[in-house]
Amino acid sequence: MTPAEISVVIPALNEAENIDRCVRSVAAAGEVIVVDGGSDDATAEIAAAAGAKVIVSSSGRATQQNAGAKVASGAVLLFLHADNHLAADAIEQVCNALTEQPERWGGAMEQRIESAGIAFRLLEWGNAWRVRLRGLPFGDQAIFVRRDAFQRVGGFPDEPIMEDLILSQRLRQIARPLILPGPVFVDPRRWQQRGIVRQTFRNFALQIAFALGVSPRRLRQYYANHQGS
Repeated sequence: MTPAEISVVIPALNEAENIDRCVRSVAAAGEVIVVDGGSDDATAEIAAAAGAKVIVSSSGRATQQNAGAKVASGAVLLFLHADNHLAADAIEQVCNALTEQPERWGGAMEQRIESAGIAFRLLEWGNAWRVRLRGLPFGDQAIFVRRDAFQRVGGFPDEPIMEDLILSQRLRQIARPLILPGPVFVDPRRWQQRGIVRQTFRNFALQIAFALGVSPRRLRQYYANHQGS
């Protein structure tokens, strides 16, 4: 497998501050597609100037990522959040891993949250071990997947939240995911704005509620109503 066979899909909405670094970090890939969900800032223009193909879709991470996957030409799809960016050799890591292990559908990368502190290092460690033990990467871990496997499970589900978890659950039925050293560098703003303990607890509570059968749409409504709490 070569970098030319990888298409990077980046869903974005008002990410003018981050999109240039994100796009340039995956310039080694054969194709970089930014799916703009209706930004009212310069996200699309900056992304295009950085070398990405820009398309527009309805907003919503699942909708945007499926739209990007639909127009992508690569045999492998890598989904990267617009406020994240990858290490210089990350694309090479993906190529090597999938070449050496053709039975795997793909996987994700270890994180580096861009803030100091032992709490963030523990969070990174826990997220990596979630993939190793449970086989469930989340969207901010740069999920990469062979196109045929992505299509086999129907892509991202049309849900407003938990779309990454549902995709990972479906892919886990095919094979266990890889976890590569990466890292994917992660913007810390959501933890900084709400506090790392509160944000981590909220994320965990959402996962538990989902596991107990609460629908993603109800979870999204709850999350929206408690954004500032």
